[in-house]
Amino acid sequence: MVNQGPIAPAVSRVQPAQPGDPSQVGPYRIIGRLGAGGMGTVHAGLAADGLRVAVKVIHPAQAQDPEFRARFRREVQLSARVQGPCLVPLLAADPEAPAPWLATEYAPGPTLSQYLAQYGPLTGGTLYAFATGTAQALAAIHEAGVVHRDVKPQNVILTPAGPRVLDFGIAHAADGTSVTRTGVLTGTPGWISPEYYRDGTAGPEGDMFAWGALVAHAATGRLPFGAGAPDAVAFRVMSGEPDLSGTSPELREVVETALAKAPADRIRAATAAETCSRLLAAQATQVVAGPASPEPTQVVGGPATPEQARIGELVGGQWDMPTIDDPRWHAPARSSRRRTLTIALVAAAVVGGLAGAVVALPGGGSDRAGTDGGKRSAATATASPAAREDTAAGRTASAVPGGKVRPAGDPRRAPVPADPLAGVAHPAYTRAGDEAQPADDEWRASTNAATAAEKDVATTVRGDIRTMLATKNLAFMEPTVTFNKRAQTVMVTGGPISQLPEEQQEVFRRGGEMAACTALARMLQADPTGWSYGRYAVFWKDSDTDPEPAVLGFGEATDGCYNEVAGQWQGDESGIATAEIPSSDKAEIRVADATDKAITAAWKVRVAQDDGVDPSAGDDEISLGFDPVEKAAYVWVYDSDGQLIGRAQRANFQDVVTTATCRRLLAEYGSNSKWPYTRWSVAVFEGNSGAPEFTGSGDCMR
Repeated sequence: MVNQGPIAPAVSRVQPAQPGDPSQVGPYRIIGRLGAGGMGTVHAGLAADGLRVAVKVIHPAQAQDPEFRARFRREVQLSARVQGPCLVPLLAADPEAPAPWLATEYAPGPTLSQYLAQYGPLTGGTLYAFATGTAQALAAIHEAGVVHRDVKPQNVILTPAGPRVLDFGIAHAADGTSVTRTGVLTGTPGWISPEYYRDGTAGPEGDMFAWGALVAHAATGRLPFGAGAPDAVAFRVMSGEPDLSGTSPELREVVETALAKAPADRIRAATAAETCSRLLAAQATQVVAGPASPEPTQVVGGPATPEQARIGELVGGQWDMPTIDDPRWHAPARSSRRRTLTIALVAAAVVGGLAGAVVALPGGGSDRAGTDGGKRSAATATASPAAREDTAAGRTASAVPGGKVRPAGDPRRAPVPADPLAGVAHPAYTRAGDEAQPADDEWRASTNAATAAEKDVATTVRGDIRTMLATKNLAFMEPTVTFNKRAQTVMVTGGPISQLPEEQQEVFRRGGEMAACTALARMLQADPTGWSYGRYAVFWKDSDTDPEPAVLGFGEATDGCYNEVAGQWQGDESGIATAEIPSSDKAEIRVADATDKAITAAWKVRVAQDDGVDPSAGDDEISLGFDPVEKAAYVWVYDSDGQLIGRAQRANFQDVVTTATCRRLLAEYGSNSKWPYTRWSVAVFEGNSGAPEFTGSGDCMR
């Protein structure tokens, strides 16, 4: 057995309960908190027999949403189906309770990411046990007809008993049903398969690609496809070779098979588990004094199969991870209003999965879609005055780096009127303020462009949508533009494509709405008494014969097209979801990679100079992506240890981001006539929350 080195005692991960927290959930006594996210709170609980559990309780507001309850019920069903060694079993759940909840075993230990950051790569028997155990976990998942879809270092806990694979919150069942929501990217850049980047395909083969990267990362401590901007990482995943130097030849052969570009060429999870178990058995050449081999692993619903038990014994026999006790499990829980800000190595087994991506965000869609009459809501936060002053990095709206002046007629800065009919007494468009959703018969009654003006608008809308979609490698979604004069509505229709991934359909919706809105707003301002179209609607067809296509969104061009508050642009969750989709545009990939590195380097310098609070973010924790719909660069950081919770720390981080980002956006703007991005938005994913908290947004030109 190879010793990985001692793990220092960790500060308690169990935080005090807060006012209003339950004292009992189901059969479990609550002693504190393990984490909180946008959808619920994860509590530390004790069963009557002393078993430590993690109990996720859904927030009351979400519990009132029937759709959310249905997705939570689906989550419970998927979790109950998956049983086996190296998984965290579901113990109990009540999705019908006034406050729905589920409970899993608590598994102490660091995530793989935390362990590698502090102690370096796994070696010897522990490495082979890791590869074997995680492969066996995926085999059990796949045998249950489920696809994990988010295999990554943060979702593997190194417990004293062996590795544990977490998080089925974005899992897909074999029948195609899912617990995801529109606009939420499933998966994490660097741990996504080439086929998912290309066309959204997510199957067991994609899990195995991520498993191969995971094992390589555990063996070397390096990210096999490197770090940096998501777009750059995606390019390497699809076109480059992984860095496997330092991996043992035997293990490397298995990993290379898992990392094959073609899904059909990859090793299956069960085969990988069997192959790695043979390598693990070969490591058992040292006789180690100590307790006997553990009993065969038991799983919910019955004992482990003989094969599972054999592999479980092999993993347990070679696994070397010391037991870490958390004193708060023994101390009585006490309420406290003060939040403890400590970096804890010990991680709750379900904090990463259940308080974060376990349940996708509601409200991730457009603020215009639905029945809000086309009005867009404000983002949750605005930039501070100091941050806004730093945004332009000392430049004026007419100048860009290198002494180049923005040409007066630059179409990239052509204004879009927020109120194109202001002061017009008798406009041709008469349906302003009509909140009724376009009906199917209105869509069926729409016709192709007839007049010269309609043809110009149709051409403009189609061209703008194609440009937006092309940057995300989604140009195959060809739009159709038709007109219904009686309804005063322009119809943008996509398809026919059935079973299109939701995040791709969401980009089409946003692009269709933006392209139609901007074209109509300009026409209404240019010819207010002659141009009668002011409404737009975006539809999606699953087939050519679909008589009632789905309404993705609709709105009015008289309400403004961009998400602005008091004239200042605001980033939102829909925009960051689009930005998370990797780009296929070479200029975006280049700028994103350079900007990501510049932000990371500048932040480290700022921390060293100002003795600030380091968010413990590695190169892969600060990310940048582009939203071609609102022409914005989004920068987000995963603040897993809560070191950017204070207003001062966030303002400090935003200052670094805006300075570094605007410098590069404006430089590209001045040298590349096709570069549209000058807006920026900064967001923090706090702890295990799947909801971004926006610290500020703006425009580098202002």
